[in-house]
Amino acid sequence: MMRLLSMFRSCIGRSVAPVVILSALVGVASIAAAAVPESSKPVRIILNNWTSQIVLSKALGEIYTQRGYTVEFVTLETKHQWNHLHRGLAHIQVEVWEGTMADDYERVRKFGNIIDAGNHSATTREEWWYPTYVEEVCPGLPDWRALKRCAQLFADDPASKLGRYVAGPWEKPERARVRALDLGFRVDVVEKADDLWVELKKAVASKKPVVLFNWSPNWVEDRFDGKFVEFPDYDARCATDASWGVNKDRTFDCGNPKNGWLKKIAWKGLDDTWPCAAAILRDLDFTNAMISHLAALVDADGLTHDQAAAKWVAENKPLWSKLGQATCAG
Repeated sequence: MMRLLSMFRSCIGRSVAPVVILSALVGVASIAAAAVPESSKPVRIILNNWTSQIVLSKALGEIYTQRGYTVEFVTLETKHQWNHLHRGLAHIQVEVWEGTMADDYERVRKFGNIIDAGNHSATTREEWWYPTYVEEVCPGLPDWRALKRCAQLFADDPASKLGRYVAGPWEKPERARVRALDLGFRVDVVEKADDLWVELKKAVASKKPVVLFNWSPNWVEDRFDGKFVEFPDYDARCATDASWGVNKDRTFDCGNPKNGWLKKIAWKGLDDTWPCAAAILRDLDFTNAMISHLAALVDADGLTHDQAAAKWVAENKPLWSKLGQATCAG
């Protein structure tokens, strides 16, 4: 910069104030930077295995496509996505959940190859959930102690004394919680997330008591009236210190965290390679209601992920066309 300053002075004379010269140089540099074309390489967006993440990713991909980018989607399990982001084999993940991904995110972030592109306005929760009509036969809900008293109502076999809790296909300490709180439930794990909704729709059709794993934001809250079970409030010591909590002999005697963050993350090279795309990602901001509605287009209305994404993009151009406008030219 000092060399440029000297050259600039020699060309126009020494009477010009340094501040004016520096301002001119900064303006020239800004114009030059804005003129550098972005890479034509494809932006690679990660797809996971649940509807809201897939549709939101597809919607972002459609926005990028309409902005002139080439987009590729990479289907990855959450445990494998970190290596791809770290190495730049994939570039964007639009739904990073605090409840299930915080530890891996922090572990990988320390290496400096991924960036935090900001939080959505949506907050997250993952917990046992039931349709509101269950309260008619199990008064006291959503308190977990009421659930414990009513456990047998959730049995799928009249002869069984254990209720049935339908768990998602992700590793969670559900059985440890059942033991710690002496809930009187057995845990049935489904093979894929969509199986949860098969169980829900079947139960709702006959008004049968059901309790299953659910999360927010999710399509269910857009179409069904229900509530999360309120277990003892989460504390980090719950998973490590048996002396903490209502059961002094066992860990996991608490619920999951509430009001968790929902992040967007990216490979660190996104800013340099596709600065406009990076700005769009940072400005992308969905609420719980927006994400729930997007997912419901698929899980309730039967659209494909691509159809749901295209529908949202078509109906919300005034919203997404403003994304990244402070950085993107044109």
